[in-house]
Amino acid sequence: MIYVFKTSVETEKDILILEYDLNEHCTPGRWNFDLQDCDRILRIDTLKENPQSIIGLLQDKGFHCEELPY
Repeated sequence: MIYVFKTSVETEKDILILEYDLNEHCTPGRWNFDLQDCDRILRIDTLKENPQSIIGLLQDKGFHCEELPY
């Protein structure tokens, strides 16, 4: 399943803060940020089907995150 989120992640340093938790949450799977996009998109390709847990993960680290419709 592929999920797309609008986030407030702005820098590579922010990504490093999230890297461990995203790797743990998305295994098996892949994720990446597009910081060039105005919505600072997070794309996650994973077998897990719980976007709310991804939103909660980012919010717990102090970032805004909302799922975008496909």
